[in-house]
Amino acid sequence: MILLRDLVRIVVDPAIADPELRAAIYRHSSAEALAAAAAECDELIRPLDDSYFDLVAGRYGYLRQFTPSLLEALDFRSHHVDDPLLAALELLRHVNRDGLRKLPAEASTAFVPPKWRPFVVGADDQVDRHELCALWELRRALRAGDVWLPQSRRYADPESYLIPKVRWLELRPEVCEIVGTPADGTTRLTERQHELEELLGRFDRRMPEGDGCIRLEEERLVVGKLPAEDVPSSVDELEGLVDERLPLVELPDLLLEVDGWTGFSRAFEHAGKSEPRSKDLLINCHASVLAQACNFGLTRMARIADLTYAQLAWCTTWYLREETLRAANTAVVNEHFRHPLSRLWGGGTLSSSDRQRFPVAVQARDATAIPRYFGFGRGLTFYTWTSDQFSQYGSKPTPSTVRDATYVLDGILDNETEIPVAEHTTDTAGYTDLVFALFDLLGLQFSPRLRDLGGQRLYRIGRSIRYEHIGPLVRGTVRPQLILKHWDDLLRVVGSLKLGWVTASLLIGKLQSYRRKNALTLALQEYGCLVKTVFILRYLEDEAFRRRIGIQLNKGEAMHALRNFLFLANQGQIRRRTLEEQTNQAQCLNLVTNAVVLWNTVYMSRALEQLRADGRTFSDEDMAHLSPARFEHINPYGRYHFDPALAQPRWPLRPLRA
Repeated sequence: MILLRDLVRIVVDPAIADPELRAAIYRHSSAEALAAAAAECDELIRPLDDSYFDLVAGRYGYLRQFTPSLLEALDFRSHHVDDPLLAALELLRHVNRDGLRKLPAEASTAFVPPKWRPFVVGADDQVDRHELCALWELRRALRAGDVWLPQSRRYADPESYLIPKVRWLELRPEVCEIVGTPADGTTRLTERQHELEELLGRFDRRMPEGDGCIRLEEERLVVGKLPAEDVPSSVDELEGLVDERLPLVELPDLLLEVDGWTGFSRAFEHAGKSEPRSKDLLINCHASVLAQACNFGLTRMARIADLTYAQLAWCTTWYLREETLRAANTAVVNEHFRHPLSRLWGGGTLSSSDRQRFPVAVQARDATAIPRYFGFGRGLTFYTWTSDQFSQYGSKPTPSTVRDATYVLDGILDNETEIPVAEHTTDTAGYTDLVFALFDLLGLQFSPRLRDLGGQRLYRIGRSIRYEHIGPLVRGTVRPQLILKHWDDLLRVVGSLKLGWVTASLLIGKLQSYRRKNALTLALQEYGCLVKTVFILRYLEDEAFRRRIGIQLNKGEAMHALRNFLFLANQGQIRRRTLEEQTNQAQCLNLVTNAVVLWNTVYMSRALEQLRADGRTFSDEDMAHLSPARFEHINPYGRYHFDPALAQPRWPLRPLRA
């Protein structure tokens, strides 16, 4: 690095003329020293492409400790006849069984991709690193579904994720009726084409006028920020009046009070279906929930609440599971949905989802390293779904390196509450063309807030219509014949999602893993481009629509602030190792968050009634600006008792623990 710095200073020095440059460099360092430095760089630098062949080769001895057993134990399969990758794996099994040190001369390299070929096949056609390439390709093929395992769920036969073809003909009419998608693809495409052409025409006509936020500059669309909405001063006054009247409350008392309204603890059933025999079960359940939601852990919670670790551990093991916590959350969310005040914030038809990152303090399988967020450590993401009434109807832990779009449909399709979600919004990380297509085919509206909206490509069907002003923006053309050819397959995919044959994240992950996009994925993306263009035109045309999306995403951010307030202990670091424990902790945090929202809503309603009784006047629009995601009046830390007698000299000292 010092040498590079000195050479760059010589090169950029304006006092050194170009003909004298080489001589000046050699005066600083000899040709031999420069050649040695270049050779050292060759050893240090990494390839500029996305290959990691050199790193894999350096770990060959480590891989050989387990790969023979792996290949011998697992039965890999493929739908392709005479799959060259499976043939290579079978050859490796033969080599391992016979203890051969060299590959047979007839070893095939048909499975070797172009990037690997220079690394595997030498100049003299000698095959080397055959096993490394086969294992690398096996990893890729398992992720994409080209190769599968009959005993696995994550790496199962891709056909097993979808409704079997023998049953599809029977279920097809039911699926079309449930999702509201016509069985005939021509009908849907005709609807979307008419809608698209009308929106493009209106957008082209209004573009010369512009509205300040949206304009054309050198054939590029510029979308500016919306001006801040004017909030009446009466809203700030009302916020202060409500804050003054909300009771100060301890977090355990709040949770017990909400349980009294909703009876959510009745969802905590014993895993063995036996009846509880302890009269302290309710206290232990609430303490166990708070131990996870506030990240205290059972040991610390036992000391804070004057309970025993054994009691809390037994309650956590037998009563707090994903299904019981989900049912408890459903009870709280449904109670909040029915409250009159929550209807002023929204009807439950619009929701949003976003990720919230937490550092992980233990060795957890799903924890990943992202220095931007976690420094030198690792972290995990809790992905949450928030309704326009502020209640959160879903939460799950996800790896921080996986794009949000993979999981965005999970919470909506698994929604067991009374919230009738019909439209959903995310930020840019939650969008792909494939997600646009799946939302539309499921009868839902996807309305993300896209970053760099001016750089998005707009699509149309056919090029018969010319646009005077926005012609340079409409750079893509949808292929309707590709969509129609696979329309039945698209319906089968959404039917499998809607009827619960496969989770959306598992299927989307598989579809996005294909190296060469298969026909189904291409058809979904083609349809997604059409749906996305319709959405973008609606988004640009309607300022109220843009504001509504921004308001909903801000509600999600407000809920993140509340969750950060609750997740207070151990520096906010997750200390759960397994996915099951992390899922339970995410559900406990969701339960306490929803309990706070419901408690705030109930007492805010009482405060508003009292204000009206005192002669204060305010409108429904003012109340719609209030938020139940407030926590200044809540004490999550517990109370400490100070005994003045302990300030006196103590003798003898306290006995040590046995």
